[in-house]
Amino acid sequence: MKIMVSACLSGENCKYNGGNNRNEKVLHLMTENEVITVCPEQMGGLPTPRVPAEIVDGVVTAKDGRIVDAEFRAGAEKCLEIARREKPDLIVLQSRSPSCGVRQRYDGTFAGKLVNGAGITAQLLMEEGFRVVDVEDI
Repeated sequence: MKIMVSACLSGENCKYNGGNNRNEKVLHLMTENEVITVCPEQMGGLPTPRVPAEIVDGVVTAKDGRIVDAEFRAGAEKCLEIARREKPDLIVLQSRSPSCGVRQRYDGTFAGKLVNGAGITAQLLMEEGFRVVDVEDI
C-alpha cells in the first residue's frame, strides 16, 4: 500500500516550533508500506521554526498578525500535485493543524480552543477524493 504522511509524524523536525510529532503507529506503517512524507508548510516556503498560525475568518494568520495564507495554500497545492502523481491509497495527517487537521483545527484565537473543520491541505485533499485520516484515527 502507498501512504502519504505528514512529515512531522515520521519524526522529521518540521513542526512550527522546530520539533516533530513522531508517532509510533505511523513509524510501524512506514516499515510495511511505501511512504511519501510531506510538510505543506515547508513546501509552501515557510521556515522551521516559524511563528504558529491558525485560520482566522478563513485566512491563515500567524500569531504575530502576518498573513501566511498564500504559503499555506501553495503548500497544499504542492501536496495535491504529489498525491495526484503518486496516487496514495491512504493519507495520514497531523491532528488539529491549520494545514493538516482532518476533523478539527484550532479556532483562530490562539487560545488552544478547537473547532470542527479541516485544515487547508486536508480539506483540499478530501475535496479531490483522497482517503484522508487523522493520525489519531489509526
